[in-house]
Amino acid sequence: MRSAMVEALTLTTEEARSPAAPPLRVARTSAEWVAYFRANRERLLAIPWDAGAGVTPEELAKIVDSLRAWQLGETSEGTTLIRTAEKHAARIGDPDFVDVIRLFIAEEQRHGETLGLFLDAAGVPRATRDLGDSLFRVFRHFLTRMEVWATIVVIIEVHALLYYAAVRRATGSAILRRICEQLLRDEVPHIRFQCEQLALIHRRRGRVLRWLTAGAHRFLFTGITLAVWAGHRRALRAGGFTFRRFWRGAWAKMRAAWRMMDPATYRWPT
Repeated sequence: MRSAMVEALTLTTEEARSPAAPPLRVARTSAEWVAYFRANRERLLAIPWDAGAGVTPEELAKIVDSLRAWQLGETSEGTTLIRTAEKHAARIGDPDFVDVIRLFIAEEQRHGETLGLFLDAAGVPRATRDLGDSLFRVFRHFLTRMEVWATIVVIIEVHALLYYAAVRRATGSAILRRICEQLLRDEVPHIRFQCEQLALIHRRRGRVLRWLTAGAHRFLFTGITLAVWAGHRRALRAGGFTFRRFWRGAWAKMRAAWRMMDPATYRWPT
């Protein structure tokens, strides 16, 4: 299996391909995604918990507040999302879709618990509230359309690719570096799954409506990118990101994600 860093670069590599004759993608079915998530939970990287946290006070000071906030954000129960998925599955006639979403939620919860165990090992209390997380938890109750939810998830997980890469570089902790590697491995398929769902939704739209959707995406992405930098800039800087590098990296990965949302890049059944 390819390393997490190679996986994390896959999105920008695809964008760099020549547009002359791009290969058409074939979207996975929900049943295939169910199989993927079930297989993925059986092939997790081994984490050397016996080694202890292994993080220096200097390293921890730069990332701990950010890590506590990010860990809290990974712990959603997903009740609203499951209801949204059930309505969407009924609308498109795909009952397996609900199982995919349940497995996706379980994987995100694993991320939160693994990060929490690292905080426990480092003697750091887990966060019980965070302003950014609180705002999202309020906002998510309005995410009753699968398209809106999937769009926001793609945007957040594009930033997660940069964030976990930064944290991995910011520490010598064997545990935390391995956790970040696992999370990077997981996030790329998450983005692919959501982009495929959005491509399916956008497929039935006219050119004007798709243009308006693209504009809304860019507006939302700009705001979230600035918010992520504002809330996590100390950890990102510790991992080697200036604002310029973070901004350019986020847009490069998001442009590749938008390509995966484009229905014209898929071979659809006739």
